[in-house]
Amino acid sequence: MVSTAMRGHRFEKATHVVAFTGLLLTAADAVFADPAAQPATAMSLAADAADTAAPASGGTAAGACTAKRPVVMFNRWQEDWSVLANPCVPREPLDGLKYIPLGGDPASYLSLGVNMRERVESNNASLFGIGTQSDTYLIQRVEVHADAHLGEHWQFFVQIEDARAWGKNVVTPVDKNPLDLEQAFVTYTGALGGGTFKFRVGRQEMAFDLQRFISVRDGPNVRQAYDAVWADYEYQKWRFIAYATQPVQYRDATVFDDVSNRGLTFSGVRFERQSVGPGDLSGYWSRYNRSNARFLDASGAERRDVWDLRYSGTQGRFNWDFEGMLQTGTVGDNTIFAWAIGSIAGYKLDMPWSPQVAVQVDAASGDRHPHDGRIETFNSLFSNGYYFTLAGYTGYANLIHIKPSITLKPTASLALLGALGFQWRETTGDAVYQQANQAVPGTAGRGSLWTGMYVQLRADWTIAANLIGAIEAVHFQVGNSIRQAGGHNADYAGIELKYGW
Repeated sequence: MVSTAMRGHRFEKATHVVAFTGLLLTAADAVFADPAAQPATAMSLAADAADTAAPASGGTAAGACTAKRPVVMFNRWQEDWSVLANPCVPREPLDGLKYIPLGGDPASYLSLGVNMRERVESNNASLFGIGTQSDTYLIQRVEVHADAHLGEHWQFFVQIEDARAWGKNVVTPVDKNPLDLEQAFVTYTGALGGGTFKFRVGRQEMAFDLQRFISVRDGPNVRQAYDAVWADYEYQKWRFIAYATQPVQYRDATVFDDVSNRGLTFSGVRFERQSVGPGDLSGYWSRYNRSNARFLDASGAERRDVWDLRYSGTQGRFNWDFEGMLQTGTVGDNTIFAWAIGSIAGYKLDMPWSPQVAVQVDAASGDRHPHDGRIETFNSLFSNGYYFTLAGYTGYANLIHIKPSITLKPTASLALLGALGFQWRETTGDAVYQQANQAVPGTAGRGSLWTGMYVQLRADWTIAANLIGAIEAVHFQVGNSIRQAGGHNADYAGIELKYGW
C-alpha cells in the first residue's frame, strides 16, 4: 500500500507542477492572446455543429475595419485564420504562425496551434472503495495541430496528442497515450443544389448534441477519435449527415501505436432541423457492432441499433434540452431492448449575478430479469465523461437521476455552480453503474432502488482570453445498496488549467 506521507508528497508535487504551468501559461497568454477573444466553454461543445468561419474581408465604405480575429474553438479545425490576410486586422505576436500564406490566394494558408490541459485529481474511493484505494495524481494532455486550407474547397488537418498520467495507481487507456496521431483528415467543401456539401475522410473526432452518448470524450485525459468517412449536406434550415466509422483503439506501449478498432464499428445517418417551433430538432439512427461484448448475464457479438431524438432551444429566459434514445438488437442469442432519456431545463433570473436555476432529469434502463434471453442494460456508447460530474461516480445505465442546480455569474469571467444529485436504480435486478458502464461489484440483484445522493460544487474562471481554470468538488453519500456491497462514501476534488493558442 502507498503510505500517507508518500501520497502527500505526490499531491504536493502535482500541485507544484500545475502552479508552475499556470504561471507559464498566464505569461504566454499576456503576450500572445487577443484580449477581445472568448475561449471555448464546456457548454459550447456541439462538436458536430456547422463550421463557424470568420470572414476574410472586413472593410466598410467608411474605411473602418470590421474584421475580427478568430477565437480558439473546441474543434480547432473549425477555426478560420484567413482573416489575418486583411491588413486592417491588428497583428499579434506569433501571427506569422497562425497565418502562413500558401500562394497568392488569401484562402490558401497554413495555421499552427497548441492546446494544453493540466489537471490534478484526488479520488478517495473510485468504485466507492470496493477493491480500490485513495488516489491523487496529475494528468496532462498536450495537442499540437497544423491546419492547411487550399482555396475555398480543400482542408488538410493533422493533430498530434501526448497524454500522460503521473502518480496514478491504475493507468487505463483513457489516462495515457504518449505521442500519437489524434486526428488526420482531408475535407472537401463545395456548393451543391443551393446548399453546402462537405465530405471528410480520415481520423477525426465527432460528437452530437450535449455529448451524452456520442462524444469526443473530453472529460478523461485521452479523447476519442474515429477512423471515419463523413458526409453532410446543409440546405437552408436542414442538415443531413451520413457517417461510417471504426473508433480508434488506444495503446500506450510505444509512440504512434493507436489503430482502428477492428472489433467495433459505429455508422449511421442523422438529420438536423432548425426553428421547429421555438427550438431545434435533431435525430439519428446508428448501428453499433462490437465483437466479444460482455454483460453481467450475456456475452458474444453485439449488434445494436440506436434510435435517438433531441429537441432543444431557448425562449426568453427559459432554455431546455430533451433527448431520448431507444436501443434494439442482439448480444449473442439474447435480444436487446434498452432505453434512456436525458433532460435539462433552466431559467435565468433577472437579478445580480444572473442566477440560473435548472433541473436535470435522466433515466436509463437496466436488466430486470437475468438469464431470460433479454438484455435491457442501456449501453451509453461514447459518453463524454463529465455530463454528470468529473468524479465518475454516476453511469448512464440502470439509472434514475434528478439534479437541481444553480449557476451564478459574479463577474463576466467567473461562473459558480452548486448542485445536488439524487440517484436510484431503474431496477434492482441489475447492478449500480459508474461511468463507462462499469458495474459496482456485488450490487446486481441486491439491495433497494436507492443508491445515494451527491453534492457538486464547481467554479470556472476565464483567467485570460485563451486560459481557463476550473475547480470541482464532489461528495457522494452512498445508499444501503452500495454499503451492503462493501462500499462507502466517496470524495473527489479536481483542479484544472486549459490553454489554447
